[in-house]
Amino acid sequence: MSDKGITTIDPTTGEKIKDYPLMSSGEINSTIENCHKAFKEWKLKSPKERGEVLKKIGQKLIEHKSDLAKLMTQEMGKLLKQSHQEVKLCAGICDYTAENGPKELADEDRDLPNGGRGRIVYSPIGVIYGIQPWNYPAYQVIRYAIANLMAGNGVLLKHAESVTGCGQKIQEIFEDAGLPKGLFATLIINHDQSNDVIKHDLVRGVTLTGSPGAGEIIGELAGKHLKKTVLELGANDAYIVLADADIAKSVEACVKGRIYNNGETCIAAKRFVVVDAVYDQFKEAFVKAMKDIKHGDPTKDGVDIGPMSREDLREGLHKQVTESIKKGAKLLCGGEMPSGKGFYYPSTVLEHVKAGQPAYDEELFGPVASLIKAKDAEDAMRIANDSLFGLGGGIFTEDEDAAFEMAAKHFDTGMVFINSFGLAQPNMPFGGVKRSGYGREHGGFGVKEFVNAKAIMRLEM
Repeated sequence: MSDKGITTIDPTTGEKIKDYPLMSSGEINSTIENCHKAFKEWKLKSPKERGEVLKKIGQKLIEHKSDLAKLMTQEMGKLLKQSHQEVKLCAGICDYTAENGPKELADEDRDLPNGGRGRIVYSPIGVIYGIQPWNYPAYQVIRYAIANLMAGNGVLLKHAESVTGCGQKIQEIFEDAGLPKGLFATLIINHDQSNDVIKHDLVRGVTLTGSPGAGEIIGELAGKHLKKTVLELGANDAYIVLADADIAKSVEACVKGRIYNNGETCIAAKRFVVVDAVYDQFKEAFVKAMKDIKHGDPTKDGVDIGPMSREDLREGLHKQVTESIKKGAKLLCGGEMPSGKGFYYPSTVLEHVKAGQPAYDEELFGPVASLIKAKDAEDAMRIANDSLFGLGGGIFTEDEDAAFEMAAKHFDTGMVFINSFGLAQPNMPFGGVKRSGYGREHGGFGVKEFVNAKAIMRLEM
């Protein structure tokens, strides 16, 4: 980004897609004020009425699926078929929220202890500002925007610079579906301008999906101005493979969990903690499967993984790999920076991964897997929880009941996947603990993150 604008780059070729000028301070203020004005009308509609508009947004997303998916792949490099899957998930979120939101927001009547009558109403609070990343250009926006529109709030978006076109396209789709103009607006701004948005009196809440470092900055600034926040930050998810696991099925799920979305997913499988009894068997099959991953043009059939989203991200990932090797990790496949056009990085596996190495301590946001041997199930869980992060995790075992018990009582994360890899579900909460952030989206939880649980009482005097 320059002081004057944003340039989007095709990660498959490294070539420019489009230039976007930054908004002026006057344009930013007008956009915020128009959003607040639209909010004052929108909040008067019933949740059911809002839901009807959300259903239409879901329908329009499907109508525009081909164009939006193509743009997503062009701007961030994900497989075209996965872009189509992402748009379908977004439409599903619209449908789920439209159907279930009114029940979540329904008034609650309560009898008061000493007589009288009480009512709890969930009132919208105003304009909610979302700072969103590039890795899921549509889903990250839909996830917070639809919940807040159902709640009756107005929504502003600062999308990642590299997917600026997707942000504009989503706004077009929303308005095409009949959402009042101005109620959802994309801001093309830099970081300093973004800070001014957070400080603005008409902005009542801030939600960020990004790195822990970004979370610290945004959380501190929003807190200073008494704005509530929801933070969905980094992760270093551990997938535990127990002695009774089906190794073939475990390997298949773990490979998909590591390379899906080019490996650039907060909820991706990253550390693979395998008990000693099956470690060698798992390692042999896992490394072979990772070696067989086909890299290439994400728009072509037969390709398993496309380029990383940006050149600097690829360089950062490679530095983490080489630093881990210097500190004792062993390279089993991949790990070499490819030549030629595009920001490609090979599917990579490291073993002998231990504390003090980036591959153990940090989030590797790309197609790099860390293999870690554990003595037994108890040791595996200790290693899994030995992280500053706590977004998701996985357990592979044939004893499903034991896995649910283990997940419930011992896994220190917001989500746990049993014999599968991490994919968001509209009816289940999404979010983490520790340095993975706080707050929840999906499953009815998101619609109540930015509302006023207002108590109305008639007391017996």
